[in-house]
Amino acid sequence: MKASYQLCVLIGLVFRVHSGPVPPSVVKDDEEFAKNYLKKLYNMQDENKPSLGRKVSEMSLKLSEMQQFFKLKVTGTLDAETLEMMKKPRCGVPDVSSYRARAFPNKWSKNSLTYRIENYTPDMSKAEVDDSIERALQVWARVTPLKFTRIYDGVADIMISFAVGDHRDGSPFDGPNGILAHAFFPSPGIGGDAHFDDDETFTFKSSRGYNLFIVAAHEFGHSLGLDHSNVPGALMYPTYSYSPPDTFVLPRDDVNRIQSLYGSSTVNPDKPDPEPPVNPNACVPDAVTTLHGEKLFFKNRFLWRSHPQLTTTTKYPIKRFWRNIPDNIDAAFEHTSADLVYIIKGQKVWAVRSFKVVKSMSLSALGLPAAVKQIDAALYDEFSRKVLFFVGRSYYSYDMNRKAMDRGYPKLVTTSFPEVTKKVTAAFQEDGYNYLFSGSEVFQYNNGRLVKVLKSNHFLQC
Repeated sequence: MKASYQLCVLIGLVFRVHSGPVPPSVVKDDEEFAKNYLKKLYNMQDENKPSLGRKVSEMSLKLSEMQQFFKLKVTGTLDAETLEMMKKPRCGVPDVSSYRARAFPNKWSKNSLTYRIENYTPDMSKAEVDDSIERALQVWARVTPLKFTRIYDGVADIMISFAVGDHRDGSPFDGPNGILAHAFFPSPGIGGDAHFDDDETFTFKSSRGYNLFIVAAHEFGHSLGLDHSNVPGALMYPTYSYSPPDTFVLPRDDVNRIQSLYGSSTVNPDKPDPEPPVNPNACVPDAVTTLHGEKLFFKNRFLWRSHPQLTTTTKYPIKRFWRNIPDNIDAAFEHTSADLVYIIKGQKVWAVRSFKVVKSMSLSALGLPAAVKQIDAALYDEFSRKVLFFVGRSYYSYDMNRKAMDRGYPKLVTTSFPEVTKKVTAAFQEDGYNYLFSGSEVFQYNNGRLVKVLKSNHFLQC
């Protein structure tokens, strides 16, 4: 084993999550847990430290920093929302990179790297482990000049192994449902290596247990020099989140950050398997939403994925991603700060995180009056945190913070969007612009001002 330098530990904090106020009987345990969390991830050291001539709780300061990182309400107290975030499975590298001084550059000085799988987990076949590791590395190779070559003997740049307990690297594993894996940042010696806790249950394509492809892809991001992202849905976001391996596309935030270290790919990115020709009717989609930097266009029983780093769109059956979501949906929107996409059909609403249904509810639960039986389009404005629901020639405004409908609605669409004289059939927001689909036209707005009118085939080749 190589000499030890800097370490990133992936921690699965699998505990009971409190949805309301913390019961008094567990306050002491939760406070101790929170202290350990902040010491490990936010460099908390002293119980109190002087500031401006008075005692200030360092724990309160560190709680505020953690809340700010995760875009929670900054209270400086251990409230239920903060505790819930702390107890999600996550990676243990500090969330603010300044907490960790590095003696070496945060990237490799070469683009050709080797890797070696030293042993295997009994949870999966050798072929499944090999495939998961190779595809996890290709996630990063696909968008950079990096090339990964497997070797079977000797010391590789990235040594990969499964171990339990104390495996002699200064960070022992702690059994099931604790530390999942850890990796080392680029440096001489152990730099780049990734270890996986064999007391955990790793899976090939299932959402049960911990998907090895997802865990490994995250860890290899650290092996290449990336810190955590505070963008929900990013692969390098601190908490573990399952996505189907077969349809995984690296989110835009991760692409931008890895390319800032290594540059763009010098060849055309790998493309998914060819799909059937695009249905011409997709130019008038049933619904459009963003998802982790991609755009999803829904039509009938299909969806098309459009990623900014890929030159082509790909077509899939909706049920390939969400088995319980029906065809011919009415509307969809991404609540970016909550890392949720809401999919709506008739009176039913499904909230999904990545490609997993989190909960279902009725349309009235979103504040719409009972008289509204169906909506035509929906759009989430991440600046005002309002959702616009378009119904016929009118629209409603729903406040996601207050979880209540704004007063004075419905209003005519032409009140705010005078150029849109026909029904809005789909809508989404991207890079601060609102796009309203109406027939074969798409109206692009910025701060309520019309920027241009596009043809609906501007986004899809149809």
